[in-house]
Amino acid sequence: MRIQPTENPDLTILVPRRFPDPRGFFVESYNRRRLAEHGLVYDFVQDNLSLSIKVGTVRGLHFQRPPTAQAKLVSVLQGAIFDVAVDLRQGSSYYGRPVAVRLSAAEGNQLMVPAGFAHGFCTLEPNTVVAYKVDAYYSAETDDGLYWADPALGIDWPVTEAAAELSDKDRRLPKLADVARCFV
Repeated sequence: MRIQPTENPDLTILVPRRFPDPRGFFVESYNRRRLAEHGLVYDFVQDNLSLSIKVGTVRGLHFQRPPTAQAKLVSVLQGAIFDVAVDLRQGSSYYGRPVAVRLSAAEGNQLMVPAGFAHGFCTLEPNTVVAYKVDAYYSAETDDGLYWADPALGIDWPVTEAAAELSDKDRRLPKLADVARCFV
């Protein structure tokens, strides 16, 4: 597995090695020991899947507040996404700065998103399936988010605000200036 840094050193791209043969390929998509060798130590407790039928579907930017803040290992099983993480940690020199990467089933790359980041994505292909492991259980009481198209974030999304497919919940999320400061 290759470990690649991003502009924010706390966000990491993982590229598992594929072993192709005439039938297809084999890949070890997660290896706890290998990640620990790079300081990426997480105790994942829940796996989540989402299917987004239309191109331009936006999910996020989501996070959970402490004490149930979640780290996420995000991968794409089918299709492709424009994946975004925004640093919400007070005192971080990267606070409020997004990192965007393209993740796809064809590439097999993944993004490791630590707790303290808002996370979301926009689908680039129809019928995209996203999988993510999390290290804390879902909690409706601490579920929170950040408005995906907040101009203060400066994210160059591949879909316009008017054309994006969104849930009602995601349409109502607060902008960065109004998000509770809950991560140090």
